[in-house]
Amino acid sequence: MSDVAPSLASELRSHARRLPPARLRRVCDPKNLGFKTTAELKPFDGLIGQQRALEALDLGARIDKPGFNVFVLGERGTARHGTVRALIDQYAAKLPAPSDWVYVANFVQADRPRAISLPPGRAQEFKAAMDHAIDELQSLIPAIFESEEYQARRRTAIDRVNEAQEQAFEALNEKARAQQVALLRTPNGFTFAPLTAGGVMKPEDFNALPDAQRKLVSDKIESLQKDLVVLLERLPAWERERRQKVTELDREHARLSVVDIMQELARTFVDLPEVLSHIEAVTQELIRHAGLFRVSSIAKREEVAPGVALADVTSEMDPRLRRFRVNLLVGDGAKSAAPVVVEDNPSIANLVGRIEQQAQMGALFTDFTLIRAGCLHLANGGFLLIDARRLLLEPYAWEMLKRCLRARAVTIESPMDRVSIMSTQSLKPDPIPLSTKVILFGDRQLYHTLFEGDPDFAELFKIAVDFEDAVDWSDNAVKDYARLIGSIAQRESLRPLSANAVAHVIEELGREAEDASKLSLRIGALADRLREADFWAAEAGHKLIDAADFDRATAAYVRRHDRVSIRSQEMIERNIMLIDTSGAKIGQINGLSVMSLGGYAFGKPSRITARVRMGTGQVNDIEREVELGGPLHSKGVLILSSFLSSRYALDRPPSLSASLVFEQSYGGVDGDSASSTELYALLSALSETPIRQNFAVTGSVNQRGEVQAIGGVNDKIEGYFALCRARGLDGTHAVMIPKANEQHLMLRRDVVDAVEQGKFHIFSVATIDEGIELLTGETAGERAKDGLYPDGTINRRVEDKLIAFSESRRKFAQNSVAIA
Repeated sequence: MSDVAPSLASELRSHARRLPPARLRRVCDPKNLGFKTTAELKPFDGLIGQQRALEALDLGARIDKPGFNVFVLGERGTARHGTVRALIDQYAAKLPAPSDWVYVANFVQADRPRAISLPPGRAQEFKAAMDHAIDELQSLIPAIFESEEYQARRRTAIDRVNEAQEQAFEALNEKARAQQVALLRTPNGFTFAPLTAGGVMKPEDFNALPDAQRKLVSDKIESLQKDLVVLLERLPAWERERRQKVTELDREHARLSVVDIMQELARTFVDLPEVLSHIEAVTQELIRHAGLFRVSSIAKREEVAPGVALADVTSEMDPRLRRFRVNLLVGDGAKSAAPVVVEDNPSIANLVGRIEQQAQMGALFTDFTLIRAGCLHLANGGFLLIDARRLLLEPYAWEMLKRCLRARAVTIESPMDRVSIMSTQSLKPDPIPLSTKVILFGDRQLYHTLFEGDPDFAELFKIAVDFEDAVDWSDNAVKDYARLIGSIAQRESLRPLSANAVAHVIEELGREAEDASKLSLRIGALADRLREADFWAAEAGHKLIDAADFDRATAAYVRRHDRVSIRSQEMIERNIMLIDTSGAKIGQINGLSVMSLGGYAFGKPSRITARVRMGTGQVNDIEREVELGGPLHSKGVLILSSFLSSRYALDRPPSLSASLVFEQSYGGVDGDSASSTELYALLSALSETPIRQNFAVTGSVNQRGEVQAIGGVNDKIEGYFALCRARGLDGTHAVMIPKANEQHLMLRRDVVDAVEQGKFHIFSVATIDEGIELLTGETAGERAKDGLYPDGTINRRVEDKLIAFSESRRKFAQNSVAIA
């Protein structure tokens, strides 16, 4: 211990432990790795330290029971998404391809399209065959309608009706002529006029007739007019008869062609009863509406674009024939295994599908051909991977997913139907049976929030795949990591890493885990750092990624993120934020906290002060009083208050009034890692013993006075070290940490070097007594058999002060009673 500064010699008399450099950072020796570069290593295809997660994923992927969907939880950067996707692809490859699905028209209820399931690959065949059949009929039937035979029979049928109509009018005309009245056709219709020997009587001649003769002619015309009305009323019937004759003729001539083509189509799908049933329905509908092909043929000639062959215009372009088409919902014909679908935008439409609309003649319309599949359709029979947070951010998407999983069917529903106050007519397609394994990704907080807050969650997502954040630092883990690093470099086309570089990577993983016995499993962050190290190696012209390249990448990362920490330290150096690093003061101590911004954490020293006087036994937490202190910080203050009241002056009522504050703290303070620090400040104020300001302290305390472990110990030490180095290390600066945190130390090399040179020191303590001795250089003191602490010790001075407060309070109370 000869390298310890003289001013710290008294610390060695306490039970505090000065940590040697070897305890401050665990080192990976590149000589023990057994290779020169990662190019010599075999690729590593597995996962490190995730056996529990893999077992859960294996169960979730293979069990085929309702509700056994999967939630993958873990910290960001642990390669959950890529790992799960790769493993699920392997599971999916062993499963059979699911059925195809199509929507077809429902000729009985047009607003309820029918869903038909087909074997894998047959849906596309069915759609193509149906389209081909309709296109063929679209060419064949108009040709039949234009044939001489058809035209002759059509004229004959129409002429027969026309002949009957003409005969009826001719009979009326003959009847009228017999009464000297003529039936005339005019642009405005039929009319009657009297006849003379020379022809139709002129109006002026009619008006010149005697009244009796005019009345006789008018009566005849009125009687004939009634007969004409009867004939005119029969005109629509004759028109209907003409259309009926033409329709029957159309059906008669079209039937043979339609039946022949559709039977040929049916022979292709003789093994699919549902398809045959639909083909039969289409056949009858085509025969019933054969005249559509005549209209379609005429429209095709009128609407076809210049330069486009008439035969190239298919039924898909003709809205009059859309109902005979097949809407291919799921099935691309290339599936040989179960699908794996990753949905990055899980809106309700992307989840369960949607019914699109098209503009026509200034209005919107839709039909079954505009039904589009959602990811639940596409993943049916396989696996669907969704980010849980994105899913929850989409309106109604979470509820719709739960509804589909409970019903085991996908019902296409528009989100507007849920919020619209008006009822609009739309399609209601048949639901599609659902057999999809849904895998959600999220962090642990989200998982537990859903588990506790949503009663459906536990029933629908029964498999939790919890990815570890760290793995034990063992020889086997180091070897696996070396192979993994080499695999990443090979997969990403990076330069191989030298053994020194791999050793530095291993140590950096220990730092990220904040534990000298663990290695971080944040593979994503590791891959990013390797890519950056490869860039710097290229800049330096290196053939390998060496330790210097990796260290440069690490330094560049810190440089990009440390603006706030630099500004914070600058404020301390300029005495804007008051922090003493020398001398000794009563009731004042340097605490340490951690700030985390954008994934970058750094330590920040803070001045903590305590003031005491006579009172009623209260320790006031100023941070809590102004609502800047969080619940954990308030808990720590209450614990240290309990420690004081249960250790000193036990036979006296508490008579202390104390205040604690983080000086110049303008943001929130939470956590109990400063509770021991605040207790040291109180003990200093009560015992009137100065605390050395070259120390910074961290650690929580329990009611028994034991110093407990805290988080972020490395960041806290390095934050105080940076300040002391900026002011000049003189061998007196030190940080005191809980003994339980020794195992977490993975300090930067420059900090370890300073400790090795005796310029900086790290101490660990297990109790408050050890800590106060180290901070003051005086003995804490243990209670003797007579119940008293030894004279001159810190504990004796604290107890004496509390007794004095109690006496003063008693006298004050007596004087107040006497005055009253």
